[in-house]
Amino acid sequence: MVTENALHQRRRAPTAEELAGIPWLGRLPTPERDWVLPHLVVGDAEAGDYICRMGRPVTYWFGVVEGLLKMSADSAQGHPITFTGVPPGGWFGEGTALKREPYRYNIQALRRSVVAGLPVDSFHWLLDHSIGFNRFVMNQLNERLGQFIAAREIDRLNNPDVRVARSLAALFNPVLYPGVGQVLRITQQELAYLVGLSRQRVNEALRNLEAQQLIRVEYGGLRVLDLEALRSSLRERD
Repeated sequence: MVTENALHQRRRAPTAEELAGIPWLGRLPTPERDWVLPHLVVGDAEAGDYICRMGRPVTYWFGVVEGLLKMSADSAQGHPITFTGVPPGGWFGEGTALKREPYRYNIQALRRSVVAGLPVDSFHWLLDHSIGFNRFVMNQLNERLGQFIAAREIDRLNNPDVRVARSLAALFNPVLYPGVGQVLRITQQELAYLVGLSRQRVNEALRNLEAQQLIRVEYGGLRVLDLEALRSSLRERD
């Protein structure tokens, strides 16, 4: 397993294609964009690599260019708690970067991923100089609050179909994860890790959701056919 330091040592400059996958760059005027480009780095994470860990000081604001990450923490009893997945286009840790406090969660790659990083000092420079960047970060914080409230609700659900449906809906959030589009590249095992169910039970839930024409299982991923139904129409059944 590669540590954050090893991943940091493997950092490199992003390609033009990777820069195109960073959603907030387009919000910046040309002078601010030109200023920040030399500060951006990317790293290639393998499955199981930690991007950041609980208790470590914040050094970067991170985003997913390609792949899938998992945000989790350990409970007081020592059991792992998964908060959410982070698919392509998602940037995370803005609250931690704002306060420059240690991480309160772990971020781990579920599969080979390309992760972008903006140094925390550069993050604060943009906050001080860019209205467009401030609006992006405020939207992120607002959406993130709603996401974690929903995650708490999902954690209390007993119906596996509803847990899977709501968790999928969260991964298709167009504000937090604009790189996903209509098809999420995810395996049933990866989804099982995020939802906290067995792969067999996730498979059954996906078949049920597909029968209701809410999703379509495709090779290597899932296509959402009715996002609003996944978000709110399904109700937990006893």
